[in-house]
Amino acid sequence: MSEQEIIERVRKILVEVFELHEEDLTPDATLYDQLGLDSLDSVDLVVALEKEFGFKIERATDEEKISAMRQLQDIYDFIHYKLEELECAS
Repeated sequence: MSEQEIIERVRKILVEVFELHEEDLTPDATLYDQLGLDSLDSVDLVVALEKEFGFKIERATDEEKISAMRQLQDIYDFIHYKLEELECAS
């Protein structure tokens, strides 16, 4: 999956689920300060990403990466990592 496809799919989730404005969704936008997401939103986001991209986020191996996410680009990078991990496992 291309980087652009990942970006488009994540943006779609953020617009539809969290009612964010597409023009605010720049790669360097901060999740909590600029986009106004909170800890409950982050749980909903994880569930939406799992469903959209078909991977499972594992607390034991992914929690540190999830906790370190601050910007949209961090989400894109994480999804790329998870999709590569899935590809290697199959």
